[in-house]
Amino acid sequence: MKTDPAYYFCYERNDSPELILNGLETDIFLTMKRRSLLLQGFFLLLAGTHPAAAASPSPQSDDQQLFIGEQIAVAPTRYGKVRGFILRGIYNFRGIPYGAPASGENRFMPPQPPRPWKGVRPAVAFGDSAPQSFYDRRPESYSMFVDHWNYDGMSEDCLRLNVWTPGLDGKRRPVLVWLHGGGFARGNGIEQDGYDGENIARYGDIVFCSVNHRLGPLGFSDFAGVGGKKFVSSGNAGMLDIVAALEWVRDNIEAFGGDPQNVTIMGQSGGGAKVCNLCAMPAAKGLFHKAVALSGNATRANSKQYAEALGSAILREAGLDASQIDSLQHMPWEEYMLLAERAAQHLNGIPGVGQRGGFAPVGDGRDLPDGEFYTGRYSTWGTDVPMLLCSTFHEWNPDRDDPELESVTTEGVVGHLTPVFGERAGAIVEAYAKSFPELRPIELWSVIVSNRRGVVHTADVKCREQQSPVYMAWFGWESPLFDGRHRAFHCLDICFWFLNTDRMVTHTGGGKAPRDLSYRMADALLAFMRTGDPNCPSLPSWPRYTPRKGEVMILDDRCRTAEDPDREARRAFGD
Repeated sequence: MKTDPAYYFCYERNDSPELILNGLETDIFLTMKRRSLLLQGFFLLLAGTHPAAAASPSPQSDDQQLFIGEQIAVAPTRYGKVRGFILRGIYNFRGIPYGAPASGENRFMPPQPPRPWKGVRPAVAFGDSAPQSFYDRRPESYSMFVDHWNYDGMSEDCLRLNVWTPGLDGKRRPVLVWLHGGGFARGNGIEQDGYDGENIARYGDIVFCSVNHRLGPLGFSDFAGVGGKKFVSSGNAGMLDIVAALEWVRDNIEAFGGDPQNVTIMGQSGGGAKVCNLCAMPAAKGLFHKAVALSGNATRANSKQYAEALGSAILREAGLDASQIDSLQHMPWEEYMLLAERAAQHLNGIPGVGQRGGFAPVGDGRDLPDGEFYTGRYSTWGTDVPMLLCSTFHEWNPDRDDPELESVTTEGVVGHLTPVFGERAGAIVEAYAKSFPELRPIELWSVIVSNRRGVVHTADVKCREQQSPVYMAWFGWESPLFDGRHRAFHCLDICFWFLNTDRMVTHTGGGKAPRDLSYRMADALLAFMRTGDPNCPSLPSWPRYTPRKGEVMILDDRCRTAEDPDREARRAFGD
């Protein structure tokens, strides 16, 4: 049994009352000492994985959790050696460059390889976040309390990735590459504590990677229409960064104990949309072998018309003509982002020129399809791989920060939804009430605005012409915090997949109930990573999704399967 001051539940299913969570004192090491055989085997393993630490034992060595030194956690890459550290038996490498700084002449360009280095480069701190406007991090912010945003530096030297691995031993472990949320404008690879890869790497014997890449105007400004061939990929630079990170994994991950022939990409919210985009990108073909999209999906990119109009608007806002685009590459990034965002505001309301809008991937017919992903001539563009899709019951809960709405009436719900759905609002509420008679009005409101139309459409499109299986999940476990108002909210399920429910205590409250579900979900994820099928002994039989039946696994205290339980309700939307 290994321990973590923030999270003692790690990789053995042990509900002993001796474990006290969240940084409190524990007598676990006394327990370990009583288990002499386990203890001896454990430290023999340590001696084998970092001999420099074992060579000079001290009376306190039984309790030592962190190891770092000249001969400890050193791994080769194509660009030079990196040195990380070992924490609770897991090798950590942080902030490894997979691309050169994206400033100056590299701004708006496809990612360039990092410059090789001599000697051993420290990889002990997370890399800078891509330039962005941060979330509200004031001490008074409940969002800061709940999500505990992790941000340090911010710069264009952001093409970095992190690796957690159980060993540098030549073993070929399945690899998970995590793509953060925040749309295409915010976030980083360690944004929330729930993104930490330590526990799932240990429990599943896998390699976990997380990636930073360019975002917003610096990642998705399309100057192809005004700047010519030089800027032909500027509208998709942020997605091409992720492709470069996957190429780094292909070329280097074996030195970190991973299998480059068994890579799963996984993301949530904007990260889920990135997963769907990667599945449609010719440049990403063959770089991954399974795909998991949580609470985010996409079947189209921004239209080329919209993206190029936005590029032209940026030039006008800057007072430049097409021959002067290069000057935008040398402008301070803070100044460029402000003028680009002002330009985007001027395009709001222009009809028929974009699906997502703003700074996001572009369907240019080259890097990404200019039509619907996975269909027609685009069915073979990307990678046809097994896909697992998941959403939560209450992605967007209206009374999350407004307790007065908890007592809203059905008529009140209709009134609130009318500005969104117009004259259909009453029929939509009635349809959901019929499908889910057990729900109170506030719960109906939450399920309606969190409806599954997007994720079901993505599954249907994926199944239409591609052969690899699709599996669907619907996460319904509700957080007990804030008087239960947060329910099964957007982002809640992330820490369950990665065995971080006690590390992410501000999402779950911690304890046995979320931990038990977390193990079941982690087992399913690990099975999917290894086989392309999430079926495992921890869950009921999980059927493959079909558009005809809409098979879905409900993830809750009682996990169960259903056949499209909200299909009739969704029909009320009329589209």
